[in-house]
Amino acid sequence: MKVIVAGATGTLGVPVVKQLIEAGHAVAGITRSGNGAERLRQLGATPILADAMDRTGLLRAVAGEQADAVLHELTALKKPPLGHSGMAETDALRVQGTKNLLEVAQHVGARRFLTQSIVFGYGYRDHGEHVLTEDSPFGQTDGSRFDAHVDAMVSTEQQAFHAEGIEGISLRYGILYGEDADTVVRMLRKRALPVARHGGRIPFVHHLDAASATVAALERGVAGQAYNIVDDTPATFRELITRIAEARHAPKPLVLPGWLLKLVAPYGGMVLADVSMRVSNAKAKRELAWAPRYPSFREGVRSGVER
Repeated sequence: MKVIVAGATGTLGVPVVKQLIEAGHAVAGITRSGNGAERLRQLGATPILADAMDRTGLLRAVAGEQADAVLHELTALKKPPLGHSGMAETDALRVQGTKNLLEVAQHVGARRFLTQSIVFGYGYRDHGEHVLTEDSPFGQTDGSRFDAHVDAMVSTEQQAFHAEGIEGISLRYGILYGEDADTVVRMLRKRALPVARHGGRIPFVHHLDAASATVAALERGVAGQAYNIVDDTPATFRELITRIAEARHAPKPLVLPGWLLKLVAPYGGMVLADVSMRVSNAKAKRELAWAPRYPSFREGVRSGVER
């Protein structure tokens, strides 16, 4: 297929582009910068210089292009968000950005459209031992400031599912890790990545596994369906960051009580201290013929050191 990837130079976008090309697909990547364009050329992709939030400029940039699919991998999460304002740009990308990219898909004749979501759409809370599947309620709100983020996750999915002439698919990723290890180490050395003393267990997925699932969904995903893209082993954020610190010989993370984390980081602290969920990846394994290469963060962190 000819595939247009938005977010092609991001931490997930780069392995997605690489794996698409390795699978035999032709790739064009949307980027806002000359440096990004050069990176895409080095990867073997064709750059499209545009800002996905600038509808007019975006449509001008893809004029004359033809493609079979569009992938929406745009977020604005270069580091863990502390406050709710740190999620605002990503929320906008999931609402207005999705709308703009669906117009791109229609302009270039693409039938397939994949969008990124995240498992937090099941609710920012402790779900106990209940295993969440794609049939579990998604988009549950509670009147808190988290509602805007959940609404944005629902928006990107519903837009993709209901766009005319489009086969829309949503990937509900777990918390991504792996290819951003250098950033994690820099934050640890600055004592800028605290963790909760007693955080909940949440689903993770290595960037390379998320990328391979994305390629699998492009090729085998069912239109109108969502897929949980997570590894096999939920863990606490403290366990993950501590293992990265040990593997990379970095300082151990600063451990804080949950109440203090939520005080200084209203968004991130809540995620680290109070959210706990077990999420099933059985549907992705069954329908996409996909399985994580790294079933837990332990194998994933170890592989990064070896590479």
